[in-house]
Formats: sequence, structure tokens, C-alpha cells
Amino acid sequence: MTPDEEQAALERLRAICLTFPEVEERLSHGEPTWFVRGKRSFVMFCDHHHGLRLGFWCPAAEGVQELRVQEDPDTFYRPPYVGPRGWLGVNLDAGPDWDDVEDLVRAAYLKVAPKTLAAKVA
Repeated sequence: MTPDEEQAALERLRAICLTFPEVEERLSHGEPTWFVRGKRSFVMFCDHHHGLRLGFWCPAAEGVQELRVQEDPDTFYRPPYVGPRGWLGVNLDAGPDWDDVEDLVRAAYLKVAPKTLAAKVA
């Protein structure tokens, strides 16, 4: 990916994340990260962090990480640090299915958002 394409992928991910109620963005570990009510992160951008490709990390429901990695290991992976807690790594540098990305981000938001906020989305 060119730098312009990487920036476009970040902007598209940002637009998806910011559609949900009471989400804010700030840097965490040097990367753009999106938080619900400033407390719980639900998406962390991964700009070649640890030598990985451009992508993001998000919490996933039980079993989703294993299933996605098994089905498509070129797109999905178990990220360092948060992978053992069920987070899913998603590569963006190979032209992702943005509808799928939106679904994954939505599921991550619903996983960490308080019930009152989740009810506004579900």
C-alpha cells in the first residue's frame, strides 16, 4: 500500500468507529485507538506495529478469533498482547471487505459498551 492508501484506510476505519455513541479517539501506545466513554477501547489501529501489516485489533466474541484465523489467515491473526484475551487482528493492506470490517467494529463496540449505549445501536 502507498502512504496515501494507508491514510485512506485509517480514515475509513476512523469514520466507522466514530459512528457509534460516545466514542472518542486518542493515541494509545502511539496508535489511534477508539474508546467508549473514554474508558474502554474497542478498536486499536495497527500501523505496522511489531512488523505486522497495516490493520486493526478489536475484541471479538468467544470463538470468533479462532474461526476467522482458521478461515482466512492472510486477513486475520491473533495479535500480540491482547490476542490471548480473544482480540482479533485484521489486516487492511490487502483490500479488505469493508462491510465485514464494519460488522467486526460494530460487534467490538457492542462487546465493550455499557448496556445503555449498546441499546442505542442494537
